[in-house]
Amino acid sequence: MNALQGTDWSGLFRLSVPVTELVLRGSVVYAFLFLTFRFVIRRDVGSVGIADMLLLVLVADASQNAMAGGYTTVSEGLVLVSTLLGWNVLLDWLAFRFPMVRRFVEPTTLPLVRDGQLLKRNLRREFITEEELWARLREQGIDDLAQVKAVYLEPDGNFSVIRH
Repeated sequence: MNALQGTDWSGLFRLSVPVTELVLRGSVVYAFLFLTFRFVIRRDVGSVGIADMLLLVLVADASQNAMAGGYTTVSEGLVLVSTLLGWNVLLDWLAFRFPMVRRFVEPTTLPLVRDGQLLKRNLRREFITEEELWARLREQGIDDLAQVKAVYLEPDGNFSVIRH
């Protein structure tokens, strides 16, 4: 109980950095991370492995310093988190409401196999090896490309397989 009596409650929630600076920092970092995840690491969105978790932790740590600028209070942390969540909700709402925004926010479906033929250019574009594609095909019970009408890389990172 004595430890709580000595706590500076007003200092815990007082803002030492202007709210506009916190919102601007949060917005800039959110935009950078969004563009990075949208255009660079697309195919890993649907799967979360150890490397993905490590990347998330490292990105969070690196971006915290870029956003925070040395914030020290709970209120400042809440403003930053609220800014990031706000941008996420706004982009989701805009993508739902406007098809043009959806095309920018969400990647399109990418064909990887068409009529039993590998589309090697698209595989290279997403850094998908033939071995990785074959592993996904085997998961679907396919052992010959002649059985496949099409394979698509979906926006969420999963593979869709359409048989002949």
